[in-house]
Amino acid sequence: MTSATSLAKTLAQKFPDDFLFGVATAAYQIEGAAREDGRGPSIWDAFSKMPGRVYQQHSGDVACDHYHLWEADLDLIKSLGVDAYRFSIAWPRVLPDGRGPVNEKGLAFYDRLIDGMLERGLKVFPTLYHWDLPLGLSGDGGWTARSTAEAFADYTDVVVRRLGDRFDALATFNEPWCICHLSHLYGIHAPGEASIEAFAAATHVVNLAHGRSVQAARAIRPDLPMGTVLNLHSVYPHSDSVEDKAAAERAFAFNNGIYLSPVFKGEYDAGVLDAFGDKMRIKAGDMETINQPLDWWGLNYYTPMRVQHDATPTAPYPQANIVPPSTDVPLTDIGWEVFETGLGDLIREVYARYDLPPCYITENGACYNDEPVDGTIADQRRIDYLDKHLAVVAETASTDIPLKGYFLWSLMDNFEWAEGYKMRFGITHVDYTTQVRTLKDSAHWYRALVEAHKSGR
Repeated sequence: MTSATSLAKTLAQKFPDDFLFGVATAAYQIEGAAREDGRGPSIWDAFSKMPGRVYQQHSGDVACDHYHLWEADLDLIKSLGVDAYRFSIAWPRVLPDGRGPVNEKGLAFYDRLIDGMLERGLKVFPTLYHWDLPLGLSGDGGWTARSTAEAFADYTDVVVRRLGDRFDALATFNEPWCICHLSHLYGIHAPGEASIEAFAAATHVVNLAHGRSVQAARAIRPDLPMGTVLNLHSVYPHSDSVEDKAAAERAFAFNNGIYLSPVFKGEYDAGVLDAFGDKMRIKAGDMETINQPLDWWGLNYYTPMRVQHDATPTAPYPQANIVPPSTDVPLTDIGWEVFETGLGDLIREVYARYDLPPCYITENGACYNDEPVDGTIADQRRIDYLDKHLAVVAETASTDIPLKGYFLWSLMDNFEWAEGYKMRFGITHVDYTTQVRTLKDSAHWYRALVEAHKSGR
């Protein structure tokens, strides 16, 4: 680890003095206590119990038991020397039915958690929604129903009134692409829809809910820095052909522009409107509501997307097939291509296309399933991944692009959605039987990076 630590210290010198480092998690992935203290069920509680949906029907019932172990987990975060902690608030823990009576015990948990962060000198970066929709809202159509946008604004009001005085920045959503594309079009995540109609409706409702949430938060705390977190795709054509390049442009609009353009331009791209506009049920005033000025935005990046033109006459928009990684490129254990260049390319591209506020890298990391050997987890592949990507972040932060911070995904191994507990993204190993946490070599590397950056300020 000596050479790796030395490299981390060298890399640290390349970041601006005011650059922020943090770690990230999400409520359903770590909290557990799914039926405790008044928490209501979410769509993931139901989805994970359905055969064939999640690896071996794993669920977040216990997860990392963070609900009970939060103090030790905050101590762990503090030990890494980071500036900030990005986490999510569980909507069904605050409003068990999605609307209606507030669960005081749920809010009290986040009171304790946030106060514990402040006691340890950690900046507070919560996200209102990281995929755990209260199950009760499914009866009205979930994210395909406009009433859910109204419920989300009400939920925002409850959270900001009670907790917002201690927030450093608030995100409305984490990864709308996963909420809409992955969950309503491809059927891979909860609620498991595979419908163009459901996808189109959900996309517009999620965009609308974002705008209404920003309005609700600012009505209470006008000074609260508001943003959203997008998992954008760095899209590359499979070849230099005119057809593949056109397919890549359509794929950008379909995967990225469908969220970027409404939020930052107040409009949907023409191709998106032609393909889905009649199914989105857009009403007068919606686009103005969505297009709220933001103080910041978050980018989650893991792997590139490579596409080629789909010449099938009946191929749906965007007529672009995703090309799987070749066998001669490095892959993580979840099968994702390692391509750090894509991160820099993507940031430059979106700032060239849009007038954007300052950015944080809100998630970046890698799945490597290394297990302890004599009490040590030597995850050198993760260190290599982080070193390459953080070098790109440092280079980008030295340009005129306002890149302000980096949150590593993830603080600890956790429930990895449809992959269950099979895949490990954490820099801290979790034994799910004993709940023992063990810092991996990557955690020591990250700590060395952060400490070196602080000492050089």
